[in-house]
Amino acid sequence: MNTFSSDFLTKLRNLEHHLKANIKGQDHVLPRICSVLQRGELNLAHPNRPKGSFLFVGPTGVGKTEITIAFTEYLCGSDHLHRFDMSEFQNQSSVGLLLGNSSTDTGMLGRALDKNTRGTLLFDEMEKAHPLVLDLFLQILDAGRITLANGETRNLNNYYIVFTSNIGAGEAMRMESSAFATIERTVLRRVDQVLRPELVARISEKMVFNRLPYAIQREICELMIRREIERLNRLGHRLTVTSETVELLVREGFHRTLGARPMRNTVDRFLQESAAMPVLGQK
Repeated sequence: MNTFSSDFLTKLRNLEHHLKANIKGQDHVLPRICSVLQRGELNLAHPNRPKGSFLFVGPTGVGKTEITIAFTEYLCGSDHLHRFDMSEFQNQSSVGLLLGNSSTDTGMLGRALDKNTRGTLLFDEMEKAHPLVLDLFLQILDAGRITLANGETRNLNNYYIVFTSNIGAGEAMRMESSAFATIERTVLRRVDQVLRPELVARISEKMVFNRLPYAIQREICELMIRREIERLNRLGHRLTVTSETVELLVREGFHRTLGARPMRNTVDRFLQESAAMPVLGQK
């Protein structure tokens, strides 16, 4: 039986609280995510498979990548997330790009694994990957290892594997008046139609993310403002934001279909311009 420090166990107990404070509008997925992560950190996962695997499905800009960043930073550190955009792996040569093209090349995946012995591998928009790349995911999820072009076999049992996808997002956005349980069933049924069943079956948790209504995007805007002000103030600026400004940024940044991404751009642009103007002698 493993013996864990009290600080480590306290950190694991606080995981859901930490994610809830940093990810808005997706409380329904947090208990299941935290269950996988806590079991993984307690070394309860099967030793011949990754510590945990997830498929996060939903519209763009709703927090699928953000939650992956948040739990990886909390558990492992900010440099332990390795992200692969599957839109770059759409043809047959993509396997070589990922695993290497020669006996001296370990590919993008090998180079990422060289940096850390643990962490998270994030495969964004997995449905865009070439079928041969999807075959690699079967091996990763089932055996917890991968063989690179140089002949090295790398063990992935100390990593979390996250796939994100926009499969079914269009249907979900059109079902605005439907109950979430209905939307969830529709999206997961669409996932089963698009992805190979043996791949879906190997993923620990399949989760559908909510679209972000105005009230939730307002909370996200406030969180973004607070983070960006803290960052800029650490650089020596002294910024404050009035409630009127918050309302302005929420109205300008809100986007029904693109989620929180336009909000981030709106907040960053406004606050960075506010920091730049005094430095440049402008009002």
